[in-house]
Amino acid sequence: MDSEWNDNQPIYRQLRDRVVAMILDDLLREGDPLPSVRSVATDSRINPLTVLKAYQQLVDESLVEKKRGVGMFVSAGARDLLLQGERQRFLAERWPEIRTTIQRLGLGPELRASLGAAPEPGED
Repeated sequence: MDSEWNDNQPIYRQLRDRVVAMILDDLLREGDPLPSVRSVATDSRINPLTVLKAYQQLVDESLVEKKRGVGMFVSAGARDLLLQGERQRFLAERWPEIRTTIQRLGLGPELRASLGAAPEPGED
């Protein structure tokens, strides 16, 4: 995992988001083990408690499960759960701004053309 951190968000949250991205990108799949707390802390040069807090958040969200004495593993259905949540968040938070920008710049016909869709009547 990349050890570059920004100051806009707590490190544990950034670490949690990186694990989420790895699950969404299929770099971590159902049943795969997460890197150990100790190895992430050492590689990233952060406190093990910070890693544990990020992992615990993933457990609380049912994305990761603890297996006592063995480690933490990606839960069954984690990717589907994440996709559902991320899609809803995108449509609620980001899409309205993107749609407004598309309309403001008059990009409708160009976007439809780039997607292979026919232009709407009167857009030629």
